[in-house]
Amino acid sequence: MNQDRVFQVLLAPHVSEKATVVAEKHRQFVFKVAKDATKPEIKAAVERLFSVKVKSVQTTVMPGKSKRFGRFEGRRGDTKKAYVSLQPGFDINFAGAE
Repeated sequence: MNQDRVFQVLLAPHVSEKATVVAEKHRQFVFKVAKDATKPEIKAAVERLFSVKVKSVQTTVMPGKSKRFGRFEGRRGDTKKAYVSLQPGFDINFAGAE
């Protein structure tokens, strides 16, 4: 996997209450990923960017919501999330402080 594809696969960390609970309870980290990203690509991207060993990757596609603004109706795009489990002894620190 080339360096450009690494930055196309991982879009952003997904920060929410549920993501925080999952991180503390199951040692999983949640990322927003490209819709065409595969599990092996996600695993390789996380390992390369954060210098960690990935145990497993689970993905889910969140369907977009229908929205209205006055008489105009639209739909948000679908998004894909990846739940990444790390092997024991590894951790990802999003705060940047060591």
